[in-house]
Amino acid sequence: MRVMIATDAWRPQINGVVRSLERMAEAGPDFGVTTKMLTPEGFRQIGLPSYPDIRIALATRRALARRIAEFGPDHIHIATEGPIGWLTRAVCLAQKRPFTTSYHTRFPQYVAARWPIPESWSYRFLRRFHGPAAAVMVSTASVETELRLHGFQNIVRWGRGVDLGQFHPRPESVLDLPRPIFLSVGRVAVEKNLDAFLSLRLPGSKVVVGDGPARADLQRTYPDVTFLGTREGEDLAAIYASSDVFVFPSLTDTFGIVLLEAAASGLPVAAFPVQGPSDVFAGSGAAVLDSDLRGAALAALRIPREACLELAAGYSWQRSAAQFYGHIRQVAQQAGHIPRGGAALAPAPSVTAFASARVAEGFARGRQPA
Repeated sequence: MRVMIATDAWRPQINGVVRSLERMAEAGPDFGVTTKMLTPEGFRQIGLPSYPDIRIALATRRALARRIAEFGPDHIHIATEGPIGWLTRAVCLAQKRPFTTSYHTRFPQYVAARWPIPESWSYRFLRRFHGPAAAVMVSTASVETELRLHGFQNIVRWGRGVDLGQFHPRPESVLDLPRPIFLSVGRVAVEKNLDAFLSLRLPGSKVVVGDGPARADLQRTYPDVTFLGTREGEDLAAIYASSDVFVFPSLTDTFGIVLLEAAASGLPVAAFPVQGPSDVFAGSGAAVLDSDLRGAALAALRIPREACLELAAGYSWQRSAAQFYGHIRQVAQQAGHIPRGGAALAPAPSVTAFASARVAEGFARGRQPA
């Protein structure tokens, strides 16, 4: 099966959308799928107003139709509502080709945080974009409920995962800072509500990993905060494992992959009781969710790391990919683009067993619970 994923969010951007799509592409062969990304690469690009680090493609419908034809996909998935997404949608509709979409960000709230645009207008825009999709993939039950209340249909669930082989407890700290260390990871932009974290009176140190248009202003406003810029891979994983509490002040994320990365590293979470954190941590004992973010951060220091690791063990990218390609295969079969009863999706491995091994390995190396 050949699947093309159209997305405006792509490298050099580093965010949850990009990481999720990269993981889906990597997992494709495990499910008998050849995946091709349709991204702004190869098109002239301009910086997004007020956020020049995000580049948007100046593509044409004809150019995208040519790329689609060259690959000859059995199915197209549209991941974002930008120029690439809208143009790909237009091609699919013109060719009467079924497609799926995904909803990654609480776009109405994101827009309202930047400009005086009513949320109702944004929802109208989103309904138009996602309305023709054979299925709209969302990450959590609360997002599904919210979208249904705003008139969305054909909603299916696509959860996220975490690389338990990379994110795990480690014996040594790479952060030589006064403890406790309160960490935040993500895009440094107004919609992430970082002021709510950085303005807190907390003992020890505050660390921010990530970059974005708000970084310069925040660094001037909070000179006592350590800003480490963008970090990836083992470097990022070591920073997670070296911290004491992960603080997630965002009010607009639908999920927040960084929440799982923190938990897999044995790092308890402090967050507001909103979508994303509530969906991930409800009843787990691995986080403190409170409208008093300072109180939540201090209380999270008492959470045993075992609770965080147990929660993370329930997530894997393999399981996420099984959901993603399962929805796509169903739509493609209904459209007659692939035969029914084709190659079955491979079962997800036992993430619990794998994670348990990582837990034991982490503590054997000497990193004890806080």
